[in-house]
Amino acid sequence: MDPLGFLINLFDVALVFALALMIALVSNLRIADMLTAKDFTVVKNPGRPDMEIITREGGKVSRYVAGDATASSRQGQRVGTAYRLDSGEIVYVPEAGPPLPAR
Repeated sequence: MDPLGFLINLFDVALVFALALMIALVSNLRIADMLTAKDFTVVKNPGRPDMEIITREGGKVSRYVAGDATASSRQGQRVGTAYRLDSGEIVYVPEAGPPLPAR
């Protein structure tokens, strides 16, 4: 009887555990989408100041990091307000302004 024979079984168990861990990480982090030729979009930390958006379109990967940009630093004007109803519909209500031309 070999006194170190159990080490071979421990090595096999460690290999199976490592493989299971790699499969779990790939499925949890959605890395499989990055390995295919399909276009994709990944949003990291949605709604937080350190949010990142990573997209691949036509083989080109681009990354947008939401930085210190605030609404006050952007140019433009407010044109209306959007409301989400209980049914899930989104209704846009324009600001009071000059009437739209009739068609």
